[in-house]
Amino acid sequence: MVTPREDHKFYILDIIEKSEAPLGANQIKKELANVGINISEATVGRILFGLDQEGLTIKEGFKGRVLTEAGQNALREMRVQRERKEYGEEFFKILDSKSEQELIEILIARKVIESQLARMAAINITPEIAKQMKEVIDLQAKYSKKGIAAEYDVMFHKLISKAAGNKVLEAMLDLIRQDSQLTPALEYIRKKVKSSIMVDHQKITEAIINKNPDGAEEAMVEHIDNLIRDVNKYWKK
Repeated sequence: MVTPREDHKFYILDIIEKSEAPLGANQIKKELANVGINISEATVGRILFGLDQEGLTIKEGFKGRVLTEAGQNALREMRVQRERKEYGEEFFKILDSKSEQELIEILIARKVIESQLARMAAINITPEIAKQMKEVIDLQAKYSKKGIAAEYDVMFHKLISKAAGNKVLEAMLDLIRQDSQLTPALEYIRKKVKSSIMVDHQKITEAIINKNPDGAEEAMVEHIDNLIRDVNKYWKK
């Protein structure tokens, strides 16, 4: 659990790092208020003194504080820890327990099945499902910027399965995707490597709605290949 003092420490380091010039206690107090933290200048001063003692900040004469190299490293680690809290520890266990090769094998299996589901969806798509796909794409675009679009990714792929109308392939895909933490884990990986699936999903949707089986299959293969590329890139980092 993050204590208020730890929270204040994080935001103060973050504010100092983002500033182009050294910052004093009064300036930091004002910046903290902008993120909803209202503490006195004296309290900020005490926290800064503690950061100096830890070697995380250093005074530049009367100008204010800047981060030391140790402070930059500490802030980077704090961001990682806070990100873990934000995304939830469960899927980090998935990443810790699965090797790069295991995730790639899952994606390869998905590519085989979903490329055929996309082809069938383009043949069998109905106006109702086409409308639902467009709505999901819009929602995914809206929430992907906030990093909370994983559920719409699942909905998108389920709609393709539904449109395809092949119960056997649909069941096989459900079996592969039964680990509910894999989707947010992959979303996290994409965020870390600065990748996006929106263009991929739009291509797939366009091909399916236009009843283009070859195009839908090719777009799905490209999509899964991009996910495999992201996994490889993440592990190299």
